[in-house]
Amino acid sequence: MSLSEPVTVFVCTTCRHADDATEAQPRAGARLAATLAPSEGVEVREVECLANCKRGPSVAMTRAGGWSYVFGGLAPTDGAAVLEGAQLLSRSADGLMPWRGRPEPLKRGLIARIPPIPGASA
Repeated sequence: MSLSEPVTVFVCTTCRHADDATEAQPRAGARLAATLAPSEGVEVREVECLANCKRGPSVAMTRAGGWSYVFGGLAPTDGAAVLEGAQLLSRSADGLMPWRGRPEPLKRGLIARIPPIPGASA
């Protein structure tokens, strides 16, 4: 495995934040997505729903040969933390995002960690 593996970050653009008014536009997830610029080794994809509505905004991230992660309860301003976490996952030798050094929003917002699917790629 190379020193870093590309990571894909999926951002739910339909997520609301607990502080959002019912019809707030753009929604918190879309505001979070707007703060995420692809960087070296990180691709950002907007999706319409990650089915984590009670703990939005939500993102998922995955890489080939590594674990996948779902995070929720993020703020629309947590884009830098999401990108930092994606870089940690990209550089991980064992395919796991290390706890040490993980940004606080990704520590408290962890929803699920999913093992690599045999034969699948990101």
